[in-house]
Amino acid sequence: MTMHRLKKAVIAALTCAGILAGASVAVQANTLDAILEVGKAKNDAARKSQAKVDRLADETRDLLTEFKTVVKQVDGLKVYNARLERQIENQLKRIGQIDQSIDQVTIIQRQMTPLVIRMIDGLEQFVELDVPFQKEERLQRVQFLRDNLDRADVSVAEKFRGVLEAYSIELQYGRGVDTYRGTIDLGGAEREVDFLRVGRIALVYQTTDGATSGAWDTSARNWVELPAGDYNASIRKGIRIAKKQATIELLNMPVPAPEAN
Repeated sequence: MTMHRLKKAVIAALTCAGILAGASVAVQANTLDAILEVGKAKNDAARKSQAKVDRLADETRDLLTEFKTVVKQVDGLKVYNARLERQIENQLKRIGQIDQSIDQVTIIQRQMTPLVIRMIDGLEQFVELDVPFQKEERLQRVQFLRDNLDRADVSVAEKFRGVLEAYSIELQYGRGVDTYRGTIDLGGAEREVDFLRVGRIALVYQTTDGATSGAWDTSARNWVELPAGDYNASIRKGIRIAKKQATIELLNMPVPAPEAN
């Protein structure tokens, strides 16, 4: 009877111990699950935090790159603005110089017109007193310059340029040899002749038939007939040279003697 009770007690104790062990295992399992859940939550939070950190790092890197780009642009704009300021300063100086030049041009223009008139008068007087070669053409040039004086569509500078060009043409007449055909009064009759100009030192003529030759006498200011045997051949040769029909050579020409000062 006692043994029977002892067995029941042992069995009851073992049963209680099993129940307690099962309960302990269940509690431990629940605790482990909770720990795993907490770990998982922490991992999820860590991943989210890391993703946020990565995103913030990318944004920071992009902002830094953009900042560096803006800084470079600002530096470039500073250099560009400094150059523009120097250019504007130089342009303002240039504008001041131009304004001053305009004022001077106005004064010069007022002085230029009387000068041009005097130059035209002087040119006309020179042509009248000069050797009378192509006189009509030269006087027409002078008249053209005089007509331009009253034209409003021709600037003072253009008028002055025209006068200088006329003076340059007159200067060229003193160089080289030229020939042209015209008429001359010989013994009260108009004769067609070939004129030969040797610079400004000699102006001669020869009738188209080659029979008569003459020269302009500067001191007497009229035409004089030349001895045919002395000058006809030379004048004829000179006319051919001027027409580029013969080679250049020495010619026997009636040259006036130099006047003593």
